[in-house]
Amino acid sequence: MELKLLLSYDIKLNRETEYYRYVLSEFIPSMQSLGLMLVEGWHTAYGNYPLRLMAFRADDDTDMQNALKSKGWQEAKEKLLKLVRNYEEQLVPAKNRFQFFRPTRPQND
Repeated sequence: MELKLLLSYDIKLNRETEYYRYVLSEFIPSMQSLGLMLVEGWHTAYGNYPLRLMAFRADDDTDMQNALKSKGWQEAKEKLLKLVRNYEEQLVPAKNRFQFFRPTRPQND
């Protein structure tokens, strides 16, 4: 079964420029070097859901598991966590359509 890694979060206030710089120039290229391809990126314009949702896929489940156990993933995630809040991640069976999950924590308005 192929998996998709879903990441949801809000960008910390006053960290938007730093966030965009990091995600575009370091985070996404780091994920690609681990074999995880960004397949979706969503912005929530309305409603009580985290501001961002990103989805990554790997060629197979073994590649996904290896990537998530790697030092590269841990380092990239730690840097991301300094720029975001309400971060959650979930592995789901991959489907060729939009997928999301309900955050476990209530969102702050």
